[in-house]
Amino acid sequence: MLAAIIKGLALGFLLSISVGPVIFSIIKKSLRDGHKAAYLFVAGVSISDCTFVLIANLFTSVFERALAHKSLIAILGSIFLIGMGIYTIFFKKTAVADFSGDEVDKVFSRRDMLANFISGYLMNLLNPGAFIFWFAWSAAILTASVQTAHPAQYRVLVFGTCLLFVLLSDLLKVLLAGKLRNKLTPRNMHNLDRLNGIILMLFGSALLLMYIKY
Repeated sequence: MLAAIIKGLALGFLLSISVGPVIFSIIKKSLRDGHKAAYLFVAGVSISDCTFVLIANLFTSVFERALAHKSLIAILGSIFLIGMGIYTIFFKKTAVADFSGDEVDKVFSRRDMLANFISGYLMNLLNPGAFIFWFAWSAAILTASVQTAHPAQYRVLVFGTCLLFVLLSDLLKVLLAGKLRNKLTPRNMHNLDRLNGIILMLFGSALLLMYIKY
């Protein structure tokens, strides 16, 4: 099951370097409201990711019925990933955020703490990019899992490793918020977008080649 762990790490890395609203919100929350608020926000984001995974696995039977056409699904999925990579590299506009202000550490009531958690949960849950990411990769993982001796264990390892990696990377962003603020220049964010696009194209191409052979 080493392949499942490696795939989970790769997916986690891909999601953690994606330049989107969540990474900016984590850093802003840490700088403006303190680490405690940012940790609660990250917890909400992580639970939101778990919700996506849970929904995908609840509809496993739908995916399994569709796997009668797994080659077609894999080819369409690979074309989608390659297309997303091309869009990310050549057409996506790089987001720019304002991180002005000094780092603080506020005191919150339980209501404020709950609000920080819910804001992280809803921001990620209502993010179309996160939905597309989990839907596309859930289909790919479920397709790959049926070719293994233990499909359920394979899925648990891939999803679990990915979710843990993303959570740890988000917690690291909170700790390094002050330093990351100076690093997230338009040029660096554009380079991250390009790296993200290249990885998407590589994944898509590998998936396409694997199924073309068969």
